Amino acid sequence: MIVIGIDPGIGRTGYGVLSTGGRFPTPLTFGCIETGGDCRPSERLLEVYERVCGLFDEYEPAWAVLEKLFFSRNVTTAMRVSEARGVLLLAAEQRGIPIAEYTPNQIKQAVTGSGRADKHQVQEMMRRLLRLEEVPKPDDAADGLAIALCHINMVQLR
Repeated sequence: MIVIGIDPGIGRTGYGVLSTGGRFPTPLTFGCIETGGDCRPSERLLEVYERVCGLFDEYEPAWAVLEKLFFSRNVTTAMRVSEARGVLLLAAEQRGIPIAEYTPNQIKQAVTGSGRADKHQVQEMMRRLLRLEEVPKPDDAADGLAIALCHINMVQLR
């Protein structure tokens, strides 16, 4: 089974693609979709959409897993993240890819054992659990891997 975890954002969308074919989940790819701040918001959303469609088409995931949005004090940022989530959900739905969503605390709890873990702890746990030589960078890419791993763990518990 291939699972893609996505940490939505307008400026940077982190992703991680994991395969469960072996004894342990194996990272197939991870990284970030970065959009230029000098572009119109609609152009940035189009870029996120097109790039994630490329990932979906290349890896044909069994699941697309997104981090749920938690409301921040900055309403403008929350709105932009919501818009990015919308294009990500649309891309998955268009391809018939099932969608799962987890809160940041659920993800941290699943991969570190603590819902209060910080970004560095998540990065280090991804390095250890996925047997990577270095911590995945930037932290949004590590978050994408953590989101995918969270779902794999949840599915295995059922």
